[in-house]
Amino acid sequence: MLPSSIQISGEPLSGAEVRDICRGLRDNAVRLLSLRGCRLCDRDFGRICRALAGATSLAQLNLNLGVVSSPSRIKQLAEALRTNRSIQSLFLHGSPLTDAGLALLNPALALHPALVALDLGDCMLGDEAINLICGLLPPDGAKSGLKELTLSANPGITPKGWSRLAIAVAHSSQVRVLNLDYNPLGDHVAGMLAVAVASSRTLEVLDLEGTGLTNQSAQTLLDMVENYPTALRSLVLAENSISPELQQQICDLLSEGEEEEEEVAGGPGDTQERERARQPAAHQRGSSSWTGPSDPSSQMVLMTSGLGDSLLAETEM
Repeated sequence: MLPSSIQISGEPLSGAEVRDICRGLRDNAVRLLSLRGCRLCDRDFGRICRALAGATSLAQLNLNLGVVSSPSRIKQLAEALRTNRSIQSLFLHGSPLTDAGLALLNPALALHPALVALDLGDCMLGDEAINLICGLLPPDGAKSGLKELTLSANPGITPKGWSRLAIAVAHSSQVRVLNLDYNPLGDHVAGMLAVAVASSRTLEVLDLEGTGLTNQSAQTLLDMVENYPTALRSLVLAENSISPELQQQICDLLSEGEEEEEEVAGGPGDTQERERARQPAAHQRGSSSWTGPSDPSSQMVLMTSGLGDSLLAETEM
């Protein structure tokens, strides 16, 4: 039997449902487990963690919106991750981890052999957490690390912490997607990120929506895109004090760069083949439009699942 998905959102979990989830994990019949905002007792949470510890088919685990709600649950999840070898995408958006909680999780995250996507948005993190996260972005060639990182809505991180992250991204050869939306970054931090983007060989998506940027940041980013070759394909600048004209200029330059790369890579047949290959991921991104603005984490799962599947395909080839 092929692994399937279990997706439950905002519901209390009964004992019978927890037993079914644990059975599916133990039988390696679950590829995606999403319990966003679900309510369950500590005992049942522990049962699920013990089951996912030995699961070999589970690729994506979504515990967004407060499921990991206490230090004891953080410890139980950490124990499970120390044993699990299959999880590639872990979503903890909206969990009150704090720096102390991430310190409990970090050893398991750092040693996990398959983890490539991590969502720590709205987790009450600060600079100490950034120091730990930078360890998950090892320098070129050191070891495998994250390819997608989400740190949305963590206002406790200071410019010093963001500068540390920018340095790590600049020297990481693997990060493809970086979501920093709804953090009070400002123009100074945006300038450091522009340097990181120019240095990175892999960063394709940077989300800076609602981060307090002005035309000063946009001009710096425009100069970077115009004058330095980068891997960047998408730069999100919505809900900032940036003129529509500057945003359009940046978008046009990124689009031109992608078209030129396609022309160099091959003829029309190759271009059509690449377009067909992109369609599933694009469809998943588009499907997020039905979710409400009050639940951004649900959009993130839909947007990132395409990358997770593509990364899984790479590892299986």
